Amino acid sequence: MLLESELVEIIDSQQSRYPAAPDAIRRNLSERLRLDTGMVMIISGIRRCGKSTFIRQLLSDQSIRGTYLNFEDPRLNGFDLQDFEKYDRILSKTSQTDFRIFDEIQNIPGWEKYIRAGQDAGYRYLISGSNASMLSRELGTRLTGRHLSYELFPFSYSEFLEFAGLERGKPSLERYLDQGGFAEYLRFREPDILNHLLDDILYRDISARYGIRHHEQLRQLAIYLVSNSGKPVTYNSLSKLMGFGSPNTVLDYMSFMEQSYLIFQVSRFDYSLRKMLVNPRKIYTIDPGFATVNSLSFSSDQGRKLENTVFLQLRRQFSEIYYFSGNSECDFIVRDPKGRTQAFQVCYELHTDNLQREIAGLAKALEFFKIKEGVIITLDQEDWFTQGDNQITAVPAWRWLG
Repeated sequence: MLLESELVEIIDSQQSRYPAAPDAIRRNLSERLRLDTGMVMIISGIRRCGKSTFIRQLLSDQSIRGTYLNFEDPRLNGFDLQDFEKYDRILSKTSQTDFRIFDEIQNIPGWEKYIRAGQDAGYRYLISGSNASMLSRELGTRLTGRHLSYELFPFSYSEFLEFAGLERGKPSLERYLDQGGFAEYLRFREPDILNHLLDDILYRDISARYGIRHHEQLRQLAIYLVSNSGKPVTYNSLSKLMGFGSPNTVLDYMSFMEQSYLIFQVSRFDYSLRKMLVNPRKIYTIDPGFATVNSLSFSSDQGRKLENTVFLQLRRQFSEIYYFSGNSECDFIVRDPKGRTQAFQVCYELHTDNLQREIAGLAKALEFFKIKEGVIITLDQEDWFTQGDNQITAVPAWRWLG
């Protein structure tokens, strides 16, 4: 519990430091996000991807006033549910605001009760956070049908082009594969920025939050996964390789990393849910530049960087993403909300030694899912092929990426 005078001081100091940034580059997400629904707006994403700047820009664009409170401020240690009453009383005296903006609100037990009551009273809320699961769990119990959830990622390729003032093409894509989309890193090119980000996620979002004592083991697993993006792994094999006592520990640690947006797990498609749970999973990481700086081997493998970048672009658009593996393998199978299926293969450079293999993997997926057209995404090649009744198109990634 806090004194009201302390809370006034914290609100004033945070509001004065809240990033204005109305001139920041336009994020692609802004085209989909609506502030006129009356629902609680949820924006989740990895630390330092620009959530606060994005929210402020949205408000500035629409001439909407907002009051900001970040619950990771150490001065708010001890804030509890009763302090929300003081917060409301302070705002009623001191400011006229359209939106109440809370960052990392999931740190406050019972926060969803306050938001539900406030929404019933006519208040409007924007909530941001770096843990998708903790937000969604509370939202599912108290705010079902009363919220809209969105995810913000580091810059996409098109956003990177605007930020860096570059033209779309092979040179700028190669630069993006190396540098990624964290604005602060792009601005200063200091690797410690992304090194410290990894440590912040592991310590603050995972170890501290879930009471993990073997932090170094967690860190070794994270670096291994970031270094092996795009490669299939199993919980059993990782448990043996990393010296964990149980595959369940690996499962938990990887789940925590995924909830914090550090990694993503892609299952091998199967109509049997049981088989999908036990089959190897492919791991991708949040940003190619982040992986370049924090991995042991990823930095020199341009093919895996491209595959990771294609995955991220698909993940921005689709929630259902799988890989297909039979006699041959197809990198990505996606399904949209209407149940339509698409197949994508990623190959950095097509040549005589790999052409048949890449086409065969995609063709098997097209046959299995009864799709007529598939896409091979390359660095800079454009071509087309027929395989039986199927049409396969090769497109340059710099053209395909949004």
